[in-house]
Amino acid sequence: MSKPSSWPLPPNSNRYVVPRSLAERLRQHPLSSDLYPLGIGHYVQALGHAMTREDHDDYLLIYCTEGRGALTVGQHHGYLKAGQLVLLPRGLAHTYSADDADPWTIYWVHFEGESADAFFRNLPMDPDYPVIEVGQNAKLIADFENLLQVRRSGYQLRPFLHAANQLRQILSYLALLRSRSTATDSGFDLELIHSYMQSHIHEPLELETLANQVNLSKYHFAKKYKEATGTSAINHFINLKIEHACQLLDVGNQSISQISYALGYDDAYYFSRLFKKVMGISPSQYRGMRLGSWPRRS
Repeated sequence: MSKPSSWPLPPNSNRYVVPRSLAERLRQHPLSSDLYPLGIGHYVQALGHAMTREDHDDYLLIYCTEGRGALTVGQHHGYLKAGQLVLLPRGLAHTYSADDADPWTIYWVHFEGESADAFFRNLPMDPDYPVIEVGQNAKLIADFENLLQVRRSGYQLRPFLHAANQLRQILSYLALLRSRSTATDSGFDLELIHSYMQSHIHEPLELETLANQVNLSKYHFAKKYKEATGTSAINHFINLKIEHACQLLDVGNQSISQISYALGYDDAYYFSRLFKKVMGISPSQYRGMRLGSWPRRS
């Protein structure tokens, strides 16, 4: 692990380094070998905090919640400000320091594992200057606080296996946040589009109708949506409809035809084909699972 700073901790701050013997057990364990924490911390108004690493041998995530700090990554110079985070991969030289006038408050975690690079690449960011905007996110802060609870575990393995899973959730959630913010930053309001889909779940929707919500042509809308989500808008809308159909099948006694009609499909056979394509079973088989009347393979 890259050595964390030896900077004196201010009040209400935490720094926890995983013992080397425990880190080795995490590296070898099948439930954590792909991703595991090496050190975790929370620095509050960290005046005087600074670090320079020419040889960085793990992965480091820093999330700034208040203030700011200077950041140099390779040949790029800038600031890490409240609502931003940086994810520094192995081998990328860097220098950072808290601002003297407005020192940052940060959460940080050093981590490693067989899938660490895959999680890094899953985040849409500039690999040469991997700073992204995520805003003041209550869930992200809560996730870091939960991760910090491992420091009270007495070096037992199982709490650290749980922490490894929490770290995986944080990195996966960041990718989701990033895809949303990327779309919004580019003037493409993904939340507006998805809200429109939800409010029209009982109707058929054309691609052109969705494109009109954000004042784009069908071509540019389809391209931007695919870039932001990895799928097509119509596929996502179909998935929302099938998800709603599952809820109706779970809680009500409407016929398949009635559910089909309620979701904007006049042809119940076509609706059933779509349902099976998404869920892998027919609507009647899905309902049979709930009622215990459709056998499932064990």
